[in-house]
Order: sequence, then C-alpha cells, then structure tokens
Amino acid sequence: MSTRWQISYGKLCVPVYRVYATPLKGITPIHESSFTGRDNVVFALEVDVEVFGDNFLPAYTQGDNTNVVATDSMKNFVLKQALIFDGATLEDFLAMLGRYFLETYPQMEQLRLTGRELPFAAATVPDGIAFKLSNVLFSRSHADYAMAMVDFSRVGAEAVISAHRCGRVGLQLLKVTGSAFTRFVRDSYTTLPERSDRPLFVYLDVYWKYTDSFDLVDPSFKHYVAAEQVRDFVQVVFHEFVSESIQHLVHEMGQRLLRRFPQLSEVSFEAQNRTKEPVATSDTDAKVKVYSEPFPAYGTIKLTLTRDI
Repeated sequence: MSTRWQISYGKLCVPVYRVYATPLKGITPIHESSFTGRDNVVFALEVDVEVFGDNFLPAYTQGDNTNVVATDSMKNFVLKQALIFDGATLEDFLAMLGRYFLETYPQMEQLRLTGRELPFAAATVPDGIAFKLSNVLFSRSHADYAMAMVDFSRVGAEAVISAHRCGRVGLQLLKVTGSAFTRFVRDSYTTLPERSDRPLFVYLDVYWKYTDSFDLVDPSFKHYVAAEQVRDFVQVVFHEFVSESIQHLVHEMGQRLLRRFPQLSEVSFEAQNRTKEPVATSDTDAKVKVYSEPFPAYGTIKLTLTRDI
C-alpha cells in the first residue's frame, strides 16, 4: 500500500512571564486611539511551537528518534530565549525564536510559532490625595488580547519569515442602540422579528497581515500596527456607525482599517452574534428595557478584505 504524509509536531501553550522587558516606544499615534506604547514591566505570553520537515519521518515509520528534538527541549528553548530577549513586541519575540530555532536545529525545515498575549494591567494605588498606576503590582486581565502567528522557512543558511498573521481576539462589545436587522428573508421557518434598533452584542476577533513582512519586526516601529490601536479603532467604528447587520458592521470596520493603515495588505474578522433576547419594556420610557440570554446557538460571520496591489 502506498501512502503520502504530512508531518508536524511541537509544543503547545508554553507559558512565559518575563519582567522588565524593553519598553515599547515610538508607535505612530492615530486619532482613534490613545495608545502610543507600553512599559513592558510584565511581558507575558504563551507560545505554540510547530515543526515541519520530512527529516522526522523515520520517527513515525521506524521508531527512529535520531533527528527528533523533544518537545520538552522546545519548551526549555523558548523559556531560555525569553531571558535574553531585547525586543518590545510579541512579533519581535517570535521572530527571534524562529531564527534561533532554525539556527540551532538544522533538521527543522520549517517552523510555525504562535504567541498569545497574557495581559496584565497596572493596579491603581493611592498617591497622596490622588491615585496612580502601580509600577510593581499588576492584575491579570481575561479580556481581549493580542496574538501573532509567524511561519519561518530556510533560504540557504538564513531563516526568513514566509507567512504571518497578527490579531486582536476575544473582544466582547455591546452597543445599546444604533444597530438594526431588517428586510431579511422571511418564510415559514422565520420567527425572528425585524428590529430597527437593537442592543447588539458581538464577540469579535480581528486579524491583519502586512504587505511587507519587515514591518512586522522593524525596530523603528515606523509601520508597526499595535494590537491595542486596532482594538481601539474597531471600537470607535462600532460606536459611530449605524449598521444594518453584523456583516455591514465588519465591512465598515475593514474598509476603514485598510484606509487608516496603508501598510496592511489584508484584514479579516470572525464575529459571533451574541445579542440578547428582549423580555420587557418600561411603560413610561421605551428605551428602558430588560434582556436575557437567548437560545444557546449563535450566528457566526466571517469576512476577509484584501487590498488590491
């Protein structure tokens, strides 16, 4: 029997907590966001390592582990490199890891690294009669976070970025007015009423790619797109824009993002409709309403916008 194969293996969810990393400075300001940098006193993330290459086939077919780098070694490699890391972004860290992995292990033909931010926010503490943000105490946030995925290949002796995807994921946004859903197909299966103004609750993941992957790791940050700015930007669009559907909303977000950041080649969205069910309305003020959880199934909406070059 003849067969074909595709091989990969690796280590998932390696937790990294680096303190006093290099501060992120020099981010180009935009009108829609106050974010221009961060101190990086806590630089925390989890890393997935996925290795590709036919050099590992004997481990599958013959039980020959001669070329196999143990996934526990991969975990230790990630943690050791975190100590010497002198960059300031998630993408910087993945780029350094990718280069060092391929330099250290020639049997690795290709590599995919995925990083997910573990966000911590500075606690608010007294400062005389006022308050300030602590520089030593931080609170773990379980809200939205940055992510990046970077693929590496070999070109001669050099490790190069062959693909990438950045993102801000896990947003949960509720707009109490200024969203509609009307004029959709109605038939014998339709029970949903039309709503000219509804409180729209969406879960939202936003992703982007650069036209030039150098912008991903350029130390000047001249064209770097910070995930915090993307988060703030899509929130501003949601705030301002009166949408006829979630499809209408994410399309507007995408068009505006591509105009705001011309260095991006693509933006994409994965949204969930988590809008609540109306239960009661006040007899004296029609805007005062009570909502509750809907049927557990939810709608999903995806969109990718690619810039014509």
